[in-house]
Parts: sequence; C-alpha cells; structure tokens
Amino acid sequence: MKRVIIEVDGMSCEHCVKAITKTLEILSGVHTVEVDLKAKTVTVEHDPALAPIEKVKGEIENLGYDIVV
Repeated sequence: MKRVIIEVDGMSCEHCVKAITKTLEILSGVHTVEVDLKAKTVTVEHDPALAPIEKVKGEIENLGYDIVV
C-alpha cells in the first residue's frame, strides 16, 4: 500500500470534493481518498500494481482539474 498526496488546482466547492472522491473510490486498488479543499490536495492510499498513480492523476484530470507538478 502506498500513500500519495497530489496537489490539485481548480477545486472550489464541496461538489468538487464529492466528484473526485466518488470517481477515485471506484478504482480497483484505491483504498482511501481524502480531499482537502483548503489545502488543494488529494491524498490517496492505493496499491500501485492495481492503481498506478498515473491512472489516479488521469482520472482527476478527466474531471477537469489540473495536477500541480
């Protein structure tokens, strides 16, 4: 299990939190999702073999948010 903090730009409300949480929780290999609107971060605990971090980031970007590098 690996825990990763992803900085995300474009989140502004509880709808954003729910959309990201709901999308990531259904991914196979993702165990926990914590979205911090104030800090603009998404913390994900995942199995890298089942849910590579690139896939997780891609899902966030598909929702219209930007990953901060």
